[in-house]
Amino acid sequence: MVHLRGPNIWAYRPVIEALVDIHDLEDCPSNLIPGFYERLSAWLPSLVEHRCSVGERGGFLKRVREGTWPAHILEHVTLELQSLAGMPGGLGRARETPLRGVYKVIVRAWYEPLTREALHVARDLVMAAIEDRPFDVAGAVERLKDLADSLSLGPSTACIVDAADERDIPAIRLNDANLLQLGYGARQRRIWTAETSRTSAIAESISRDKDLTRRLLQSCGVPVPEGRLVDSATQAWDVAQELGLPVVVKPSDGNHGRGVFTCLTTREQIEAAYAVAVDEGSGVMVERFIQGDEHRLLVVGGRVVAAARGEAAMVVGDGTSTVRQLIESQLNSDPRRGRDEDHPLNFIRLDSAARLELERQGLHGDAVPERGRAVLVQRSGNVSIDVTDEVHPDVAAQVALAARVVGLDIAGVDLVARDISRPLEEQQAAIVEVNAGPGLLMHLKPAVGKPRPVGRAIIDDLFPAPEDGRIPVIGISGSRPAAPVAHLIAHLLRLAGRVVGLASSEGLFMGAVQVTAQDSAHWEAARRVLLNRAVEYAVIENGGRAILGEGLAYDRCQIGVVTGIDPDVTWPEFYMETPEQLARIFRTQVDVVLPGGAAVLNADDPLTVELAQLCDGVVVFYGLDPDGAAVRAHLRAGGRAVTVHGGMAVLCEDGIQIPVIALDELAPAIDAAGPAPVLAALAVAWVLGLDIERMRVGLRTWNTPRIPDEPPLAA
Repeated sequence: MVHLRGPNIWAYRPVIEALVDIHDLEDCPSNLIPGFYERLSAWLPSLVEHRCSVGERGGFLKRVREGTWPAHILEHVTLELQSLAGMPGGLGRARETPLRGVYKVIVRAWYEPLTREALHVARDLVMAAIEDRPFDVAGAVERLKDLADSLSLGPSTACIVDAADERDIPAIRLNDANLLQLGYGARQRRIWTAETSRTSAIAESISRDKDLTRRLLQSCGVPVPEGRLVDSATQAWDVAQELGLPVVVKPSDGNHGRGVFTCLTTREQIEAAYAVAVDEGSGVMVERFIQGDEHRLLVVGGRVVAAARGEAAMVVGDGTSTVRQLIESQLNSDPRRGRDEDHPLNFIRLDSAARLELERQGLHGDAVPERGRAVLVQRSGNVSIDVTDEVHPDVAAQVALAARVVGLDIAGVDLVARDISRPLEEQQAAIVEVNAGPGLLMHLKPAVGKPRPVGRAIIDDLFPAPEDGRIPVIGISGSRPAAPVAHLIAHLLRLAGRVVGLASSEGLFMGAVQVTAQDSAHWEAARRVLLNRAVEYAVIENGGRAILGEGLAYDRCQIGVVTGIDPDVTWPEFYMETPEQLARIFRTQVDVVLPGGAAVLNADDPLTVELAQLCDGVVVFYGLDPDGAAVRAHLRAGGRAVTVHGGMAVLCEDGIQIPVIALDELAPAIDAAGPAPVLAALAVAWVLGLDIERMRVGLRTWNTPRIPDEPPLAA
């Protein structure tokens, strides 16, 4: 198996390319295997949704009935197993190689370990169907689901990444959790669930200190409940009497509602609540109780983008079941409840707060309420009812102010109010907490009401249009020398005062400093360039072997250069030997050029010229022959070209030739590859908008040392 981690000859997205030897099964298409169709379709009935080349529902199963080969079946079964494990559908291919019985099976790889395992499971399932052996499909799917769950992003992070994808903003996962980089180089942002690289550490610390938050909000005129820190159960009772009953007792720095007790009216309740709350945080607060429903408002970039209201969790007695049993049958049986982020509602537990509520009603967990009696179990069974459209403008302004006072770019603001559509002051409502890193699931999957595009709001705040988080990426491919082109481009950009990251076969450079002299024309080195927060331009060489064995390190590029396709340079280990196959390799570099970008192509090479029609952006040709058919036709069509005329390197457009420099001045810049790399680099510089004089200076100084003595840029 080969994991192609970026754009490749098969797809823009990561895939796994598996080499599959079906051996003697080459003589046994599926229609010749007794019972195979029946077993496969019974084990995986959802394969009916695979249209395959037939182009209609049930198309793949029709192919199986009529006769197809195991490698093709393996492709579809792998994709279906991934789908059953919770991954979206994706690309699949099965292609013959020159060796009899040996195929390449290509499947979309959302997560490499999952796809590898799905391929193994699919192989075992297909063989069991061929050999008429039992196979535990349900068990295999359950194992794949568990693996997918362990690898997948949480729903809060995933919604932000999906929104970035809609805006064509690249995303790179930085760890096994939910830390991601959005964008490349100096224009990147980072997110960790609903915290971003703009989230202040000081603001986050303030939000955890509930008493400090309350005092800061109060000083700015934001309505908050009166309250005080206490350090003993006795003091808690004394403060409660001063504030006036009922009160709330809660940890001063807790989270997720743990240790929070509301509507306490007696000394016994307050002292019992203190005993629990003191173990949940570093201190305990007593606050005046606010009448109303709990609400969570999400603030992004200074504005409210979503709001949800909580509701009480209640059960109704049937005369025979205990409260504990009623909770399970009437509340926790709700499919919306669960322990993970895929469920908008949490399970109701008989914790200390719930037991206190029951005691107020003269009940306990094992009590049996009479038929028809409503029993309050939890005052807020979850904040899960969307009320975004009901929020009063004054409420939104107060909530946004609260987030600003704390200093958070993204905040979950909790308030208690009877009616969110009225100003807080009218109903003695108050803001009770401001939280950093708020969960987004309640807004993505509300129990009642419509979902809100909160991921899009976060992306639009991080990257206001037209920002896309991209630095100019210049990718250079081809079977003719690419390293000289890459280094000359980097040299010209450095002269223009740009911080350049360069990954080439001659080493890895950050700025003007060589980080390593080892061959760096590969995925890992290129990714290091894109991760570096100082890099303003990325120049990346991609050899044919790197494209075939790893894929590109970037999703799209501003400029894609193809230096030429040499029919004598082949990769037989990948079964890529014919001119057409070689062209498929290097078209990958052209395929990923952005619509606003450019492909810079060698006009002296017919195979490379044919790639021009595949570019989403403009095309700039370069070549030594100014009278070549490709250059002349391109210029007549209004295109641009860099060529040689009268011994001068010239830029050609609209019938005008702009001389840059005489070739006989370029001895330091011309090596065994000849002047072609210089012309390619000039074409790139032209597309990037560098002025002519800077190009001349760059070419004349190309014999200067590449590795000055200065410290490397920090990653």
